[in-house]
Amino acid sequence: MSRTSWYSRFAKASSRFCGRPRTFALAIAVIVVWGVTGPLFGFSDTWQLVINTSTTIVTFLMVFLIQNTQNRDTEAIQIKLDELIRATRGAHNALLDLEEMDDEMLGAFRLRYEQLAEAARRQVAQGGPDTDSPEP
Repeated sequence: MSRTSWYSRFAKASSRFCGRPRTFALAIAVIVVWGVTGPLFGFSDTWQLVINTSTTIVTFLMVFLIQNTQNRDTEAIQIKLDELIRATRGAHNALLDLEEMDDEMLGAFRLRYEQLAEAARRQVAQGGPDTDSPEP
């Protein structure tokens, strides 16, 4: 296996850390401390600016970390699904790497599967089985 980049390792570790209950509790504690200090600072513009700037910076950075982690997870799931399709007897290899197709092709596949689902529901309503594998 190849080594992962420093950013991927950092994003993964950060998302694990930030997703923990203790980190959430720490964020709540910071907000409570900020709220309690409001009267001490007379609810000044600077007092408000501290929390607004802090939350904006944290949110801005977290968006990139979350997106990186989600992209990696989605890619891994797609690869696993492709392997299941490839290894399953009777599965259609044309569905491999479907996420790379353009919207028109995806729409055509979606329409065909909607038609298959509707036909299967009619068959089940008539007391028939719902276990065959028609061609898409």
